[in-house]
Amino acid sequence: MNSIVLPTIPTPLNWAMLPEMWRLDDHALLIQAGAATDLFIDPRGEYDKNNAPRLAFTPDAVYTIQARVTVDFQADYDAGAFILWANERHWAKFAFELSPQKQRTIVSVVTHDTSDDCNALTIAGNEVYLRVAKLGQAYAFHASVDGRVWHLIRYFSSNNLENATVNFSAQSPMGEGCTAVFSEIGYTAVLLEDIRNGT
Repeated sequence: MNSIVLPTIPTPLNWAMLPEMWRLDDHALLIQAGAATDLFIDPRGEYDKNNAPRLAFTPDAVYTIQARVTVDFQADYDAGAFILWANERHWAKFAFELSPQKQRTIVSVVTHDTSDDCNALTIAGNEVYLRVAKLGQAYAFHASVDGRVWHLIRYFSSNNLENATVNFSAQSPMGEGCTAVFSEIGYTAVLLEDIRNGT
């Protein structure tokens, strides 16, 4: 399959897991996940799924990537997400997801053989800004409603993610499909200076 070029990403991207449909239009990336698509390994061993579409690229050793993520929420756990992917047992997900309480929620998952699951902010609309920063062997996840004021969601370290690819993704574990649009995509190979306030 031919590589995909996003103007603000320094290297070509390739599908690690194919979506139902995708489109690149005016610098915005649309990903449509099919029914029953997810990426999660339940801590109790009751659920293990790895079929969410992922568009991947290899980043620099230090970087920040951000995007406005707009999700067509239909069913519980529909989401658009960034995924840091090392292998099937070691990855992290930073998602804008619909909760069972029908709240649009910022969710983070870090997986070392099994996944954890941490819910953070709830968002009024169907779009939010997500940002991932790699800081040597550490990572920081931030979210923003306006792309200017950032809230720290998660700060963690993982040697198992040292060479992880960055992936754009969507999922629909309980539904018939979900569409996520990534726009205003920004990438820099610069160390984030202030982790706590995100500047």
